[in-house]
Amino acid sequence: MDLTQFAIAVLGAWNVTVFAMYGLDKLKAKRRRNRISEKTLLLAAAFMGGFGALLGMFAFRHKTKHTKFMLGVPLLLVLNVAVIAILFCIGLF
Repeated sequence: MDLTQFAIAVLGAWNVTVFAMYGLDKLKAKRRRNRISEKTLLLAAAFMGGFGALLGMFAFRHKTKHTKFMLGVPLLLVLNVAVIAILFCIGLF
């Protein structure tokens, strides 16, 4: 497995994890349990989990009424894509 394949696998696994975090937080909200903090959810999106966060928001209809999530998560996804593009351009992928 070369570096590119490894990076894609790690990013995929991380985004599945972030997607699951949004689903778990929604479940905890419904059951009135201890929640995952908004800061943690946004940080997970910021650290290359923007795609999983955005999918999780809409799949679970979670945090879609919060402006900081509706604006922040797509913006973080764009930032994630920009980082990947820069890494690709400088030859790290």
